[in-house]
Amino acid sequence: MNGLLVVDKRAGVTSHDVVAIVRRATGERSIGHLGTLDPMATGVLPLLLGKYTRLAQFFNSSEKSYDGTIRFGFATNTFDAEGEAVAEHKPLTHSLAELRELATCFHGEIDQIPPVFSAKKIQGVPAHKLARAGVEVPVKAARITIHNFELLSLEGEEANFSMCVSAGGYVRSVAHELGQLAGCGAHLSALRRTKAGHFALAQAITVDELKSLTVAAIEARLPHPRTLLPEMPSITVDDQTAGRLRNGMQVNLPDFSQAPLVKIFTSPVDLLAIGRRVAGTLMQPIVVMG
Repeated sequence: MNGLLVVDKRAGVTSHDVVAIVRRATGERSIGHLGTLDPMATGVLPLLLGKYTRLAQFFNSSEKSYDGTIRFGFATNTFDAEGEAVAEHKPLTHSLAELRELATCFHGEIDQIPPVFSAKKIQGVPAHKLARAGVEVPVKAARITIHNFELLSLEGEEANFSMCVSAGGYVRSVAHELGQLAGCGAHLSALRRTKAGHFALAQAITVDELKSLTVAAIEARLPHPRTLLPEMPSITVDDQTAGRLRNGMQVNLPDFSQAPLVKIFTSPVDLLAIGRRVAGTLMQPIVVMG
């Protein structure tokens, strides 16, 4: 099965668990997810299947949107509810308006330090594995962009929020740092990803649905190939041109207003390659699906 499947991940399973479930449901062995979700988090988890795993590099810059809850009063070592408290409870004394003022520090481009317990790799090893083994994890700050961070309500010591953040951003880190600014500590207590790039919950299939549908029914839920990577124009080529592309040869294609990358099809639904503009109308295939 070749394509992109949008799964609505449930709480309590890892992104790797979801990949295993999809393998069993589809029979496809080559599967990769586009941006991991922590076990406690739910929501949109796009998966590339089959030959489409070769396209992962083009999805790396996708923004992600979330709804969630921040629990004030104490921080945890993982920055979320799955971790251990690192200090005694300290009451929240700020109002919603005051917390919103503090939250303005997290708008726009910021340098963010990832959680020690994360999937970020340190010399090829996931940071969370090193942390659980008691090894000191040398995490470095990363430049990210938070396009929107809105505290929607405050009930007791829990604030509901919405956020849109660039690729590589950690919502847990924002919750932790906001707690530091509030002087009482905080951690992420709930998180639901509502959108990843162009993929939203309305397109997603649940894990329970995956287990009950036939392979054909699952394949029917895959977005149309031409809707993927919408920033790239599409073109359909003839057999002779397709043969040259399969051999890695450069070809001349119509001008797409100087678009740097183009999706190249051999039929309305069969994606053959991604081409990069060399000069004028000359295109070099940089990924060939076969």
